[in-house]
Amino acid sequence: MPRAKKTERKIFVLDTSVILFEHNAIMNFEEHDIGLPITVLEELDQFKKGNDTKNFEAREFTRLLDKLAKDKSLQDWIPLNGKTRGSFKVVMEAGTGDSLDANQVFGEKKNDHRILNAALRLQDENPGRPVILVSKDINLRLKGKSMGLRAEDYETGKIKNVDSIKNGKIETEKVTSDVINHLYEDGTLSPEEILKKKSKSNKYFILKSDRSSVLAYHNVADSSIQRIDKRPISGIKPRNAEQTFAIHAIMNPDVKLVTIQGVAGTGKTLLTLAGALEQRREYKQIYLARPIVPLSNKDIGYLPGDIKSKLNPYMEPLWDNLKFIQNQYKETDKEFKAITEMVNKEKLLITPLAYIRGRSLSNIYFIVDEAQNLTPHEIKTVITRAGENTKIVFTGDVNQIDTPYLDSQSNGLSYLIDRVKDHPLYAHITLEKGERSELANLANEML
Repeated sequence: MPRAKKTERKIFVLDTSVILFEHNAIMNFEEHDIGLPITVLEELDQFKKGNDTKNFEAREFTRLLDKLAKDKSLQDWIPLNGKTRGSFKVVMEAGTGDSLDANQVFGEKKNDHRILNAALRLQDENPGRPVILVSKDINLRLKGKSMGLRAEDYETGKIKNVDSIKNGKIETEKVTSDVINHLYEDGTLSPEEILKKKSKSNKYFILKSDRSSVLAYHNVADSSIQRIDKRPISGIKPRNAEQTFAIHAIMNPDVKLVTIQGVAGTGKTLLTLAGALEQRREYKQIYLARPIVPLSNKDIGYLPGDIKSKLNPYMEPLWDNLKFIQNQYKETDKEFKAITEMVNKEKLLITPLAYIRGRSLSNIYFIVDEAQNLTPHEIKTVITRAGENTKIVFTGDVNQIDTPYLDSQSNGLSYLIDRVKDHPLYAHITLEKGERSELANLANEML
């Protein structure tokens, strides 16, 4: 038998966006070598101060690089820790030989072009080895390819099957009327009567017979199929089966982590906030947070006023949902007054997500809106803040991402749904039907 061909060692050139996405990215390329353009170190220096996740990643990477280099020169190949890993070095911008100059090709001197030049230099110096530019920036990848470089996205942490995150409910095959009657009479069934194979995850079902149907839930904790009835919360009534499932997960005390995925107008934030208000006596505080994604790629510093005024435009959608719930009652109703009192006494806080980092969240109902704009590391950071009697609900639409270096496969919400789908403390629901208005449904379906 012929001997297996030895894997060809490649050289991967990492862009700044990869380091800010995951500081230990250089450890995830197996036996291959890593080239770090010196421009990347210069750009990371601009991110070392601050409390955002990207600032943390920048600081951690510089510490890692310092530890690996010790008394060595960064212009020499330095072995990475571990016998199965390759080496790394810092690469200067200046090319050699007759290589192209990205600054001249694109007619402008930019850091991205300096990174391209560093990759071209490595390609000239290592003619027998593949040199691959790795970047979360799709435009930089396209520029690299246009100059003859191989260019790829950073794949670590990306989920393989986007469809797997959509299975928030299962509509089963037809069941007999006896099964549905049994579920209505007793409220529970054994999983063997419904499931074709044993399941480790909490799941929702629409069971149908020729004459009737019923909504059901597979409870992993006590291994049973339970009937679900529609119920209003804080004056909000579910309008379809998926919303009924979402309310069940939101109100279920045994489920501590919930994700709700769906397009605009399906009721993700409204239902979650209504459920939190319904359970306000069971928690010390309700936090409703969302990541700040600057409009038109401009920082909030461009907006006028103090910090509160700057943040208000980002928080308005959350206030809109709260006002909608409050307006289900008359101003003289105790429920209307209770919501106003909660806001005044800060029992309910609407705040940027950045203000939550570093805190220990005990006895808190924590809602994270627009979670698709978070990285996997940011999602992990939020969940690790959870203390005793804390419930966290993430809502978002994985196809509506406003952060330039994330996509439907690499964002934190998709990553979370994919990784924890079989845990008994977790439930996931996908809301498919828009309920905001017929006009909003028109936009989602036709535009």
